Amino acid sequence: MQDPERLVRPDGETLALRRVEGAGPTVLWIGGFRSDMEGTKALALDAAARARGWACVRYDHFAHGQSSGDWRHASVGRWAADAVALVDALDGPVVPVGSSMGGWVALLLARARPERVAGLVLVNPAADFTDRLMWPDLPDHVRQAILRDGEAEIEEPGLGRYVLTRRMFEEAREHHVLDADLDVTCPVHILQGRADDVVPWTHQTALLERLGRAQVRLDLIAGGDHRLSRPGDLERLVEAVAATRAGQAPAGRSPEA
Repeated sequence: MQDPERLVRPDGETLALRRVEGAGPTVLWIGGFRSDMEGTKALALDAAARARGWACVRYDHFAHGQSSGDWRHASVGRWAADAVALVDALDGPVVPVGSSMGGWVALLLARARPERVAGLVLVNPAADFTDRLMWPDLPDHVRQAILRDGEAEIEEPGLGRYVLTRRMFEEAREHHVLDADLDVTCPVHILQGRADDVVPWTHQTALLERLGRAQVRLDLIAGGDHRLSRPGDLERLVEAVAATRAGQAPAGRSPEA
């Protein structure tokens, strides 16, 4: 495989990205926390783009995958600023496809560049996850270590061993999107697994309330977990992206499927 393209940021750090040339709007894959652009859903969109003639870009966040960066300096604000910079380096409208934490980043991107975002597809979006989902689930001794020492090392299945910093939690509060109405007016299509034990489907209630100015469709997927990577899930994702690219407004809340 060829080396990825790189977007150089003002501080010298680089974002690794892979591009499929095609017609716009550009599908922009925004991955989740400690995931990379070689995951199943990202590759499914890459394959769909090649088959259907779409423009598509997938990339790794700062301190993720093949991008550079010190993990201890990673933050939601940095990830959002990098997404904005990447869109600024592209031509024409984009359709961000944000998975888990990437959904939060996609919402921040839509708020920062509303004129560039033609629509959003969000997969189990984890808006404000640091305070609403992660912090409450940490063991008390880990929370105490973060508050006392500024960081703590943890290990999670699928995520490996990594450090959580107090700075990450504190900085994330500057980018919360569920505390007030979101000024997002583009169509939004949310795919949410009913069986997701990382981002429960009930987490989307607050997001729906904050997206009052947007036309939103929420698909609650029976048996769907946090990965949503079964063949049927991937087909659903590709078709949701195809409809959003084509400018088809979401039809509202779908029956559970």
